Amino acid sequence: LMVEPNSNEVWLDEWDPETFEQQHGDTLYDWNRMFPPIVDAIREVDPVTPVLVGCMAYSDVEWLPYLDTVDDRRVVYTIHQYQPFQYTHQEAPPANAYPGSFDADWDGQPDQVDRDWLDDLLDTVDDFEAASGAPVAANEYGLMRWQPGAARFMTDEMELFEERGMNHALWAWDARWAPWY
Repeated sequence: LMVEPNSNEVWLDEWDPETFEQQHGDTLYDWNRMFPPIVDAIREVDPVTPVLVGCMAYSDVEWLPYLDTVDDRRVVYTIHQYQPFQYTHQEAPPANAYPGSFDADWDGQPDQVDRDWLDDLLDTVDDFEAASGAPVAANEYGLMRWQPGAARFMTDEMELFEERGMNHALWAWDARWAPWY
């Protein structure tokens, strides 16, 4: 319905989903208030086509638990999985490698970022699916191909998606882009 809803950044500069929910839930900043009527309008003319609904904060997986669900078995909830951003989007010279130890959650402390870290992150999807009974797809994921350990990162991430039975679609950076270092 909308690629990467992000009123949390555009108008509010709020990156904590719980704080956002407490302060702005059920306001016009809240995507949960906006998307259900759109799904209803689509269903008035098309009862069968799947509808993809992403969560707030650019469809970040950590915001998935705060996404409401609708009573429609053809809605697929989506995430964009670029975490840890400090690795997947780093500029030259690269400071972080995969696997590696670096501050992946912005708390000032190093985290061991590896397959287990990714698996723990994706537990959020498991919990959402268990609670809602609704499917979740990663309809964007990837990283800049020149990041140290990129092949292993992608292998681990795709294997974890497959183990969960998640549909997934790679976002490929333009192959003509030169590495940034």
